[in-house]
Amino acid sequence: MASLLGTSSSSAIWASPSLSSSSSTPTISPICFKPGTLCGKKFNSGIQIRPKKNKSRLVMNVATEINSVEQAGKFDSKKSARPVYPFAAIVGQDEMKLCLLLNVIDPKIGGVMIMGDRGTGKSTTVRSLVDLLPEIEVVAGDPYNSDPLDPEFMGVEVRERVERGETVPVIATKINMVDLPLGATEDRVCGTIDIEKALTEGVKAFEPGLLAKANRGILYVDEVNLLDDHLVDVLLDSAASGWNTVEREGISISHPARFILIGSGNPEEGELRPQLLDRFGMHAQVGTVRDADLRVKIVEERARFDSNPKDFRETYKTEQDKLQDQISTARSNLSSVQIDRELKVKISRVCSELNVDGLRGDIVTNRAAKALAALKGKDRVTAEDVATVIPNCLRHRLRKDPLESIDSGVLVSEKFAEIFS
Repeated sequence: MASLLGTSSSSAIWASPSLSSSSSTPTISPICFKPGTLCGKKFNSGIQIRPKKNKSRLVMNVATEINSVEQAGKFDSKKSARPVYPFAAIVGQDEMKLCLLLNVIDPKIGGVMIMGDRGTGKSTTVRSLVDLLPEIEVVAGDPYNSDPLDPEFMGVEVRERVERGETVPVIATKINMVDLPLGATEDRVCGTIDIEKALTEGVKAFEPGLLAKANRGILYVDEVNLLDDHLVDVLLDSAASGWNTVEREGISISHPARFILIGSGNPEEGELRPQLLDRFGMHAQVGTVRDADLRVKIVEERARFDSNPKDFRETYKTEQDKLQDQISTARSNLSSVQIDRELKVKISRVCSELNVDGLRGDIVTNRAAKALAALKGKDRVTAEDVATVIPNCLRHRLRKDPLESIDSGVLVSEKFAEIFS
């Protein structure tokens, strides 16, 4: 891995709960509400809200002010934040580190699923990626980290302001990483209606969830194989479509949710369904280090970090800065990297002869190979680049039976050697 890398506010928004089929402009109705009454009529139990016709409903975004404060103080808070183990200090696990770096360079690869034994540094490695994430420009105070230049990454309010010709305030901030706890509910993940605000102010307030916070960032799910299947479906659908739609209390709200989905887990606790595995762009296998000298080195490095995290991080600052610059350069040059048609045909032949369902394997392999070439500082993909990434892109797509184990990559490598020889 080392040699490889060295080669080169408002507090409210107008949102559309429903789109009319006869008009391109969303129409919403206002709320007539007082606690205990509805348009002058009392109700003994429950809350019933009926909008008047031909009016507009104000949907409050309760996360806007909070998000603005978080963005403004993000860099100051890093000084007192819990120290993160440096990515450059992680010994071994080259396959996992490479998959993570390629996804940061090209988020369209579709994320990575990391499976391995307990205690092999999966979570530590993913969280150490935070220091290497480059800065992006976002609209200040926007809860969706809207891109000021790309409408596909804009929330409803920001898009409408831009279309009206308004100038939106822009700030630079680090790409965000969001941890999804195992016990998270669907409302917390997708967002929900703030009932308290409905009771006190008589408006339906949308409270964005973790998917909104993760937009244009990274969403990390530890022990993803223990997550409820319906939540996994929600995550994968949002990651694939780039949008999250919330249907609550009679309104429908959509917002951008494009993120790099990273999952980790222990295969002893069960595998994901083949249909779900296929939605992850890459798959990395992590094994326990068997070499005694290497194990001692890992133990000693961890002890140094635990005794004095600040000094330990300082010793790796030069390597961290170099790697961060390399990632930023690769992201900038990615669009200029070319891959010959001959290589594309051979990649598709490998997928076809391995009986890989669908075309995700072909697409991901092409993107990962281009990202690797960009990481190496090259402008053209070679067969060597394809050989490096193709096992991680295809092996988890070979499992047809949920009771089968995931191939280690041998079948993919053998087929690659046969076709590319």
